[in-house]
Amino acid sequence: MCRREEKTILVVQHVECEGLGFFEPIAKRKGFDLRYIRVYRGERVTRRIDDVWGVVVLGGPMGVYEEERYPFIRDEIALVEEVLKRGIPFLGICLGCQILAKACGAPVYKGGAREIGWYGIELTEPARTDPLFIGLPQRMTVFQWHGDTFDIPVGAVNLASSELFPNQLIRVGARAYGIQFHLEITGDMIREWLRENDTEVDPGMRERILRDPPRYMERLLRYGEAVFTRFLRLK
Repeated sequence: MCRREEKTILVVQHVECEGLGFFEPIAKRKGFDLRYIRVYRGERVTRRIDDVWGVVVLGGPMGVYEEERYPFIRDEIALVEEVLKRGIPFLGICLGCQILAKACGAPVYKGGAREIGWYGIELTEPARTDPLFIGLPQRMTVFQWHGDTFDIPVGAVNLASSELFPNQLIRVGARAYGIQFHLEITGDMIREWLRENDTEVDPGMRERILRDPPRYMERLLRYGEAVFTRFLRLK
């Protein structure tokens, strides 16, 4: 039985450069402790979550369908299944969103294109009354870095779409969310991702990505502040 008075968030991190970003200072201001499982260091994913308030699973370059190459994916799916069973708050970002979909029985697969950089998304009708996204603009520009996608699980709600990928944001039950895009991103993270993944972007794309943050980052931080603060208030 989860002791809900605990204010510890379990964070699963797949690669060093994909951390909590803007989420971390918000959580610390709200009095949360962050307990990391860093799988890139060989740390094992646990299903023992009796003493945590919630779980966050971050992004990474691996695919959910690559369990043979990355056995920890199976452990993470089992962890999310346990989280859903207990009904504790969950946030999956990018790969974490896809793991949520898989844990709910939906397929995850390569998309027909890639979204890397700043792209528009549109909130769906259910998002207008969603506890985390109510009051946000129906159309927003967010940062993306993915090529995989997923189907909406049975019983889940799709809260946002983009032109290339119709399934961008899901809610499962009342406390589990999967976000395909990166509300947690900071300018420093963008520059680091470009360095770490230089073979994925051509010079023109790199120039556009580095040129655009001043136009979009201030608004993205406002959206992230609202969504993450509301997430941390879930009971």
